[in-house]
Amino acid sequence: MTYKPYHELRRSLNEGTITCREVVEHYLNVIQQTAHLNIYLSVFTKRAIEKADLLDMKRHKGAPLGKLFGMCISIKDNIAIKEERLTCGSKMLENYTSLFNATVVERLEREDALILGKVNMDEFAMGSSNETSAFGATKNFINEDYVPGGSSGGSAVAVSSGTCMVALGTDTGGSVRQPASFCNVIGLKPTYGRVSRYGLVAFASSFDQIGVLSHSASDAALVSEVISGYDERDSTSSQSVVPSYSIHLDDLNVEIRCLIEAKLEALQSRGATLVPISLPHISYSLATYYILTTAEASSNLARYDGVRYGYRDKEASDLMSMYVQSRNKGFGKEVKRRIMLGTYVLSSGYYDAYFKKAQQVRRLIRDDFMKVFEKVDVVVSPTSPSFPFKFGEKASNPIDMYLADTFTVGVNLAGIPAVSIPAGLGTNGLPVGIQFMGKAYDEQTILNMCHFFETHFIA
Repeated sequence: MTYKPYHELRRSLNEGTITCREVVEHYLNVIQQTAHLNIYLSVFTKRAIEKADLLDMKRHKGAPLGKLFGMCISIKDNIAIKEERLTCGSKMLENYTSLFNATVVERLEREDALILGKVNMDEFAMGSSNETSAFGATKNFINEDYVPGGSSGGSAVAVSSGTCMVALGTDTGGSVRQPASFCNVIGLKPTYGRVSRYGLVAFASSFDQIGVLSHSASDAALVSEVISGYDERDSTSSQSVVPSYSIHLDDLNVEIRCLIEAKLEALQSRGATLVPISLPHISYSLATYYILTTAEASSNLARYDGVRYGYRDKEASDLMSMYVQSRNKGFGKEVKRRIMLGTYVLSSGYYDAYFKKAQQVRRLIRDDFMKVFEKVDVVVSPTSPSFPFKFGEKASNPIDMYLADTFTVGVNLAGIPAVSIPAGLGTNGLPVGIQFMGKAYDEQTILNMCHFFETHFIA
């Protein structure tokens, strides 16, 4: 079975020329064949086959079928699935089993999606290469010597390697879009609040957003409209009406379409196109992002102390030693680095100098984007300033690693949606992504752009 957009597979499922069980068995077979890439931390073989059989019976009886009937999806391992492991890529939660489903999981299953397993990630979503996972890094399917990006590297490789149709990831500062760029797939980060975070293990709560990785804009649109919408269990979720993204993908204004085509032709013929916009404070985005997210992470991860949650060191001689040793052994190097930085910027004497000022700059960056969107519909940029890099190439220098997020963190600071789409391969054979950024709650426009771009300019 070669990849085909979901609407084509759905036609075959509706006609009965293929069954949900056959689809699931195909993807489970691919998961086995690609095991050396270290994509999956858990594979739900029995669960997926049993659910597929139930869906086949449902179709046979003529019962109404969900929007995602038979779509095979993989989930990043910081999103809760009831009675399944929830590790966040960390030794701290190696043996933790979730007691409930995340809202996005409930919504996927309500629409008859088939969940295949949980995929690898940077520990607690802190990283840009997938190298901080306590369970080993995921290899890039395109070239196994190179990182897949992070922190949703497992999600991106799950899609690019053909082990699933769509994967859910999370994006705190580019963690859906950068891996999408590195793995030559589509990665959508919705507006902050568009998708419920209930059941998502927090890294930086005011930045975190669940997103979608896929091969096609149509698949990303369909899954996004299913998982989006208000959730009373998440006070930050928006009550804004969710458009039918998948229905309106071709609704791109004719004049805009002509302008886009002209710009892209110019890009092809001259090698570059400049669009004069001004984001005066964007140069401060990387520093602002790492001050605020580490501060929030320091607070969010305080609960993992060996008593309430997570790994407990059995060799500790007293309570204080147990706290210290459990956190020292349970967390990896990068997570500890960020906890320490976050604790520092929140400490007495430094709160005003760092955290408070960073909050003020965040507001200025958000205002800059709002002013730009008074004049334009979409802002375009590279997704990443660099090609995928080799394993270990930047592990010793965290600053170099953080710079991989240069073009993506501003979106999270502003809370706006953005999508990364493949733009081609470099002369080195490695993928490049182009990022479309849109107004808050206007995922429709960037998905339309994505669909138009892939239809006309991607072979």
